[in-house]
Amino acid sequence: MEKLSAVEIRLDSIEEGLCLWIDARAPGTLYDAVEDPDANLEARFQLVEGCLYDYKLSSDKYVLKDPIDNIVKPHKRIPHSGTIAPNIYVGTLEIAIHEKDTDKPKGVFMLEVQSRKAGYRNDYREMLALITEKCTELLLQADSPVVHHFEVDFSKDSQTLYQRFAFIQSVIGTDEFAEAVHRIVSMPVTRWAETTEERDVRSAGRFSNANIKQILKGGKRTKLPDDHFLHQYGVESLPERISVARKIDSVDTPENRFIKHALESFLKLCTDIHRAAVIGHHTKLLHESEALILKLEIQLHHSIFKNISRPAMLKLNSPVLQRKEGYREVLRVWLMLDLAARLIWKGGDDVYEGGKKDVAVLYEYWLFFMLLDLLQEIFQIEPKGLSELIQESEDGLNLQIKQGKFIALSGIYDKGPRKLNIRFSYNRSFSGKQEYPHAGSWTVTLRPDYTLSFWPVGIDEEEAEKQELIVHVHFDAKYKVDNLLNFQAYMNEEELDHEKTDNRKGIYKNADVLKMHAYKDAIRRTSGAYVLYPGRETLKQKGFHEIIPGLGAFPLRPSKNDTGIGELKTFILEIVEHLLNRVSQREKIAFRTYDIYHTPPGIENIVKEPLPEPYNTNRDLIPDETYVLIGYCKSLEHHQWIINNMIYSIGLGSMDNTTSITREMISARYLLLFSMEKNTPLSLWKIKPNNAQSYSRQDLLKLNYPATILYGNYLVFHLQEVFEPELKDINVDITKFKFYNEDNPLIITLAELMKYKKTT
Repeated sequence: MEKLSAVEIRLDSIEEGLCLWIDARAPGTLYDAVEDPDANLEARFQLVEGCLYDYKLSSDKYVLKDPIDNIVKPHKRIPHSGTIAPNIYVGTLEIAIHEKDTDKPKGVFMLEVQSRKAGYRNDYREMLALITEKCTELLLQADSPVVHHFEVDFSKDSQTLYQRFAFIQSVIGTDEFAEAVHRIVSMPVTRWAETTEERDVRSAGRFSNANIKQILKGGKRTKLPDDHFLHQYGVESLPERISVARKIDSVDTPENRFIKHALESFLKLCTDIHRAAVIGHHTKLLHESEALILKLEIQLHHSIFKNISRPAMLKLNSPVLQRKEGYREVLRVWLMLDLAARLIWKGGDDVYEGGKKDVAVLYEYWLFFMLLDLLQEIFQIEPKGLSELIQESEDGLNLQIKQGKFIALSGIYDKGPRKLNIRFSYNRSFSGKQEYPHAGSWTVTLRPDYTLSFWPVGIDEEEAEKQELIVHVHFDAKYKVDNLLNFQAYMNEEELDHEKTDNRKGIYKNADVLKMHAYKDAIRRTSGAYVLYPGRETLKQKGFHEIIPGLGAFPLRPSKNDTGIGELKTFILEIVEHLLNRVSQREKIAFRTYDIYHTPPGIENIVKEPLPEPYNTNRDLIPDETYVLIGYCKSLEHHQWIINNMIYSIGLGSMDNTTSITREMISARYLLLFSMEKNTPLSLWKIKPNNAQSYSRQDLLKLNYPATILYGNYLVFHLQEVFEPELKDINVDITKFKFYNEDNPLIITLAELMKYKKTT
């Protein structure tokens, strides 16, 4: 292609001398493809998506209009000039030329908009071919609801004509199909066949019974010499020529007859579409169908097909058709093509409506099937709802995949020690209207491209959401991303400004990862969000120590042999192994989240008194989870004994009168000593952690315990001074405590204790 800075397009078919000038604002973004032998059936003059172009018509009688809003932007004061801004549009752009203030166009011209992505044309073909293959596989399943009996009326289905042709072209317009036909005509299957030919009787060779009859009765005879030895057998003359049978290597086999029949069927199908394109004035379809017809005609004009007759029957169970290279590919295409011609895909409007080739949207659909195959392989399940992807309708077989339409396929993973429900969702919306603990987003509604959800078997999805038992992992398709350099950990102010400008043009960089943050942080129970892009590098950022929660990117490329899906498979297997671990940190975080949030806080949960800050040794000091043991002193002497020995004891009772040892009691952090007797000071002490012991009656007697020892055993806590200034000289109104006795020790939280604090 030749790079241009400006181009002049003559429009003499509309008006003699009418011209259109287009100027590229950025160098290297305007091309002339007239001499390009591989023009891909595209328009001659080519633009680049996301770039801006100025245009002007030579006459102010005319204006430009396009069927897609905001691509052609006329100047407000000079309407016959303006700007062409393709933005994210890719494909053949059909622009109409109107006289001012008229709705009927005087004519049209074509511009091709290239993608910024190198190789997008091959990507487009690869992805559409895979989607066609997957759809036809679904239709050929034994449990498919589709009955294969109706014919396609191409003249009637003009609205979906290009959709149908796109599927057909993706099947028979590929290099693989051309190579398959080439293999067949280069090395066809042959068989020995018997043929007859007229030969001189002298070179006939070995005679058969039929030859002997011809010798005796054949016409155009020559008299034998008188001394010829055959006279003695009564033969006086011989025919000059006789018909002799011989074996030849023939290509007229049932398998080759099928190949010829298949190619002729393909040609008829494309001819029908071409005829409908002529009637419907579908210019782009007309050119593309003509090119496909030419390919098929060239293939059928090979000399081998002149010697092949029409089949009386199709021998589809032939081992040659099913196994031999070339033949098996054509058989597969023949089986697919009838279904592909009937296939209607409403979601395809997003991909190629109006001549566009939205490769980014097609990449999203392609990934759906890639992920579906991967998940079926990993979990070894047949997802429920798979047969519902294609439904029979009045005008054909409708593929139900469309942007914005929620599709969920589910099953059960039962290959490990823990059974898990699996749900794979496409375009699932997480509503921002549902309040906690329901599923959804806690801000605005968000809709990731793909969501993989896991929760334990035995509980439904709604309850799993409420109990924090479900895990969501999201994936978003980003075809425009080339490499991980676009995922920058740091960008300066100037780079951020450029990045925002690129976003407006449909070029995404840092914003892609930021969107993954949005999914992870806004959608409840999300443990991971990842970009899928057609690159080479993998990015896995762990939130903490385990594989999830996390963010990142995985490369998946449209290719038959090197999609790169292996890394994503390994990652999902690692997630499954992680979910089978019952003591993971994520599992503990999920429980803590449920434990904290499942009950809304009340007014009693408000504490605004001065307390030690939770850092260093006090990092775990949570006022309403920090327990205080209320220690009753029987006397002033008992109080002094506790302080001297720095221990406090609780009687454990007898078989008839026991004291319950609770988790709160053992984990108590502070001891508040008080007494009902006058002149007994109130004091707060810190209990040494993990140091509670069992003392016998004799152990306390040795320490000169000053009160009556009523029990055989005591639970003893070791004490130390309180050094935190906020608690050191605390003064509490003990009259507000509940009734206390030694058999039922009182345990309260530090938050409750603050409510009993006296104000000075």
